[in-house]
Amino acid sequence: MIAILKKGRLYILAMLCVGCATRNKIDSPVDQVNPYMGNISHLLVPTYPTIHLPNSMLRVYPERQDFTTDQLYGLPMIVTSHRGRSAFNLSPVDRTDKTHFNNVYSLDYDNEVIKPYLYTSNLQNGDIDVKYAPSHQSALYEIRFRKRYAPSLILNTQSGTISVSGNKIKASQNLDNKTIVYLYAEVNQQPLQVGIRNDQGQLDDQVTSKSGDQVAAILHFEPGLELLKIRYGISFISVEQAELNLRREIKDYNLELLANKGRDLWNYALGKIQVKGLSKDDEALFYSSVYRCYERPVNISEDGRYFSAFDGQVHTDERPFYTDDWIWDTYRATHPLRLLIDQEVESDIIQSYVRMAEQMDQFWLPTFPEITGDSRRMNSNHGVATIADAYVKGLRSFDVEKAYQSAKGAIENKTLAPWSAQPAGWLDDFYKTHGYIPALKPGEAETVPEVHHFEKRQPIAVTLGTSYDEWCLAQLASQLGKKEDHEKYGKHALNYRNVFNSKTSFFHPKDKDGNFIEPFDYRYDGGQGAREYYGENNGWVYRWDVPHHIADLIDLMGGRNKFIENLDQTFREPLGKSKFEFYSQLPDHTGNVGQFSMANEPSLHVPYLYNYAGQPWKSQKRIHQLVHQWFRNDLMGMPGDEDGGGMSAFVVFTMLGFYPVTPGMPIYVIGTPFFNESQITLSDGKKLTIKAQNLSKQNKYIQSAKINGKDWSKAWFAHDDIVNGGLIEFVMGPYPNKEWGAKMKDAPPSFKYRVD
Repeated sequence: MIAILKKGRLYILAMLCVGCATRNKIDSPVDQVNPYMGNISHLLVPTYPTIHLPNSMLRVYPERQDFTTDQLYGLPMIVTSHRGRSAFNLSPVDRTDKTHFNNVYSLDYDNEVIKPYLYTSNLQNGDIDVKYAPSHQSALYEIRFRKRYAPSLILNTQSGTISVSGNKIKASQNLDNKTIVYLYAEVNQQPLQVGIRNDQGQLDDQVTSKSGDQVAAILHFEPGLELLKIRYGISFISVEQAELNLRREIKDYNLELLANKGRDLWNYALGKIQVKGLSKDDEALFYSSVYRCYERPVNISEDGRYFSAFDGQVHTDERPFYTDDWIWDTYRATHPLRLLIDQEVESDIIQSYVRMAEQMDQFWLPTFPEITGDSRRMNSNHGVATIADAYVKGLRSFDVEKAYQSAKGAIENKTLAPWSAQPAGWLDDFYKTHGYIPALKPGEAETVPEVHHFEKRQPIAVTLGTSYDEWCLAQLASQLGKKEDHEKYGKHALNYRNVFNSKTSFFHPKDKDGNFIEPFDYRYDGGQGAREYYGENNGWVYRWDVPHHIADLIDLMGGRNKFIENLDQTFREPLGKSKFEFYSQLPDHTGNVGQFSMANEPSLHVPYLYNYAGQPWKSQKRIHQLVHQWFRNDLMGMPGDEDGGGMSAFVVFTMLGFYPVTPGMPIYVIGTPFFNESQITLSDGKKLTIKAQNLSKQNKYIQSAKINGKDWSKAWFAHDDIVNGGLIEFVMGPYPNKEWGAKMKDAPPSFKYRVD
């Protein structure tokens, strides 16, 4: 029996059939996960080897300066947000010859092994063995002293309150936006002496509680004690709830049992997709990517209640509340993937968006919901794409009317200025009148108060992103029978045309007088991160950022041949500067193949665009090259910021052989399969099987295809083609079949989805 997420109350006990069958099977999905993949970054933020259960509130990873550091900053108790540092730190120490103690100890570590459900390591040059296993809102540490110690435990909070009584510790830590995380812990042995660390670093056994910055509880245990076990619960509601969470989930100090439950749950989640690969590395890359897609958002409901940082209140809930979702990254593929394999969770996530909007001061869809509230990061309002995609693919178990109104409010009434939660102002009025965000002329000072001092206006990124968002809004309006809104936002969805420069075939920033900024270089202009005109990536990447109307982009560029020529050149155009100069200006623009950046989300759909212009074989070639060049089963196997599933979901879809180029349109664009056979268990339990006959490393080109026994020449298929399960069959070969998918009628649809 293991705990599993369900609608209604947080977790119920359910028997999983995978338990005994997978626990000793070497090739079970969880055994192929490599949490270390990408832990050394090419330039910016690495991945973190996170130990957690799927979409669960309690997540930890070793707290260290970077992967190459040989010391841990204590032992972590909870990571409160993706990429965030730990709240609370536990330090096991030998108090022999010590009269003063630190709040947190730097611990040498070695022989570290991380699995999604288990952490083990040797500390202090082999003197201590540590094991760790999590549940959803509680966890267990096992600390074995291999050398004779006078063992002590120190638990600190960076800013909050801590108290100790016997073998029990209660603590809180203040986060941003009046959010507090609470901890309740118990040790399996009674200590000899307990107290609070005083200002001189000594244990004061006359003081058992203290509030402030960097305060710590100290517990001294009997000299020579070999084993200590610490179990704890966490909560965002209260320390009492933290204790309830612990008692509900962990009944004893059996770490092996807890780890086996976690292993079973991971095999259940990862096993929704079964693959047979050409190599173990490909399978490891695939399952490691699926694992990353479960890191967030996280379910923070606790026994039918949750604390919401969006209004600072504790609410009752009838369904789980999810947060910590960087939507700008995850709307592209992570949410569409979840729609296929876990619609119940996806529905709860979207309904959580609605509740966030209801709880905030303005009824606006969130953009970057975190544990501490909506940070309003990045540009545009792409949550509407997640909502539209779910609805057009048949999901109905959320309040779509409120979701629509919150999305409409965010687009209409919140400023479009990036990284801002301010109401709409002059910049937005200009957009509504002229259909584009104006760029500042060279040397022109910024006067719009809602524009972020570092993030700038990002006028092309925002114009293109909002055009797409309004297209998504138009799709929802059509579904909901809102004819006037459908027509209005359908027209606005073409606003990208207002910044298209027909002379260069690039999206080119315009000033408020309607003039293109000249002279202009699409590689370098725009300052740091090209933010004065684009956003993190340059004009070569944003040249393709019209996912809702690729057919029109083909026409704007002068037809299929010119479109292909421009697309080819994107992968061939040199950096034009030294790497040092290029990346010092565009640090997010890594993973380069020419001016294409495999490392950032705006590029993810680009290699699939050949399908729209009659050359699917080039997509097949590019996709195989890109995945094997930039994604690998090793420490540098991620080309850029992974963003908690944003990039990993691209790998998952791509290796299966298709990709959702346009969330909000119920279609998938065909790439090329990486596995001999894949089987996806859809949300309702039906099976979708994908087979690739003659597949090999060289045989990457599709020669022919069938879907459910029907010959298939289209370079795409509809969600309805697979929603009831079925069989997709590819025959592969070493040379391109340039006729397959090449006809105009076989191209994926744009703007308005058509069945014919």
